[in-house]
Amino acid sequence: MNKASFEIAGNVVDALAQRIYHARLVIRDGRIHEFHEISEERSDERYLLPGFIDAHVHIESSMLVPTEFARLAVVHGTVATVSDPHEIANVLGADGVWYMVENAVQSPLKFHFGAPSCVPATPFDKAGGVIDRRGVAGLLDDDRIRYLSEMMNFPGVLHDDAEVLAKIAAAKEREKPVDGHCPGLRGDALAKYLAAGISTDHESRAYEEGLEKLERGMKLIIREGSAAKDFEALHPLIERYSEHCMFCSDDKHPDELVGGHINQLVRRSLDKGHDLFQVLRVACINPALHYRLDVGLLRPGDAADLIEVDTLRDWNVRRVFIEGQLVAEDGRSLLPRVEPVIVNNFETPRKRPDEFRVPAQAGELQAIEAIDGQLVTNRLRIAPRVENGEVASDVERDLLKMVLCDRYGGGKPAVAFVKNFGLKHGAIASSVSHDSHNIIAVGTSDDELAAAVNAVIDARGGISVARGGQIDVLPLPIAGLMSAGDGHQVAADYSRLDRLAKDLGSTLTAPFMTLSFMALTVIPELKLGPEGVFDVGRFCHVPLFE
Repeated sequence: MNKASFEIAGNVVDALAQRIYHARLVIRDGRIHEFHEISEERSDERYLLPGFIDAHVHIESSMLVPTEFARLAVVHGTVATVSDPHEIANVLGADGVWYMVENAVQSPLKFHFGAPSCVPATPFDKAGGVIDRRGVAGLLDDDRIRYLSEMMNFPGVLHDDAEVLAKIAAAKEREKPVDGHCPGLRGDALAKYLAAGISTDHESRAYEEGLEKLERGMKLIIREGSAAKDFEALHPLIERYSEHCMFCSDDKHPDELVGGHINQLVRRSLDKGHDLFQVLRVACINPALHYRLDVGLLRPGDAADLIEVDTLRDWNVRRVFIEGQLVAEDGRSLLPRVEPVIVNNFETPRKRPDEFRVPAQAGELQAIEAIDGQLVTNRLRIAPRVENGEVASDVERDLLKMVLCDRYGGGKPAVAFVKNFGLKHGAIASSVSHDSHNIIAVGTSDDELAAAVNAVIDARGGISVARGGQIDVLPLPIAGLMSAGDGHQVAADYSRLDRLAKDLGSTLTAPFMTLSFMALTVIPELKLGPEGVFDVGRFCHVPLFE
């Protein structure tokens, strides 16, 4: 990377000292060598401020490799991320983590990766990779691995699981932070989770939940991604707890990344009336300090990681510098494209429609209710629609069949029924299904479910839409999670499939993102596990009929 030497003048927004003044910065070899304050009065020049940091993100969810993610993100003033690579780790194990690290070093954007703590997410999942306590310790021994990624197995913490506690201890012994994941956890259970040494949470959905976590000493990461949108509920906490909050996207699809990133949360926070310096503390300062990141904060001696905006009203990001290198200007990324290496783990035969059939039984269905804008689901008990002795999708009641197919060797598909996808025709499928990334699909008929699933199998990973013999697919050949293509083209292709899914009748904001979380067995209440319906509260598979 070209660590340039130059001078730049403007109105410095000093988020640490909470003042704005006119100054000239001398940059040498990519670092801020000198500050020359010209006046305490603002000039008519542009404003200089620290770059934005995404405090928790799975790069893989953008369907882009890190270098391509960077080309889109820097345009919005993002200079660094705190990245959990557990998506690819579930496919390829520790080799997947190193794939992300090695791709990321080819970009100036500062990716900071963690050691995945839950691969697989639970003992009930079937993933392509496993990282046990020894694997976690080995990753944490490397200075490039900065923290222990989100401890999703909060039941393991609460029940003193030896493997879980050993992973946390490995991070503490190396003085590296431990990220949390505890949706809905309150009271004594939350206290025990925190006492284990866990420092953050990004799963709070309600003000009261976020407040309790803050009052107990947790760092609250306010999430606004493509599926989970918690900003509206949590942003009031910024006023009292700005020193303990951060922003993150968690999972952001490519079309939304083209439109904006952490900059959107900065603008929305200011529109809500929050203080500028408090907002910048959340967006820039707190992640850098909490995770001890190699990111400059506009201090003498810091790396020259900064952004330039027109005014503090419109927040148009004009230029972005990382270690003095100009990486974006006037909405254009200046980062060159890097051709990624293809890696994968995808071995499963094509599926027949009869593999998805469910013989009718006595009782009601334990069905899953998807919630738009959330990762949690509700439990429904509902009478099935029966045709020829089999349970079928019920378009009239929006109760559709959902299937999960093992991509790592085959086996019998798991089947459940889900409400709120809204499809009137066809089916959609994806090899992005958190966290094991088996193939998940929802549809109105077994024939179209099989067509959508087989399109993903033929592509060795991707997302697909099937209707009446017509099939459209976005291939994701890198681990079945990421494209090898240009980020803008991937965003356009994803947008096309998103429109097709909505043309089938889906009313969800992000049908594919919502579908991808229907197999995540650490988010309440019901999900689809490898053996069928999974009750997260009871932490076990339960019968489809009850």
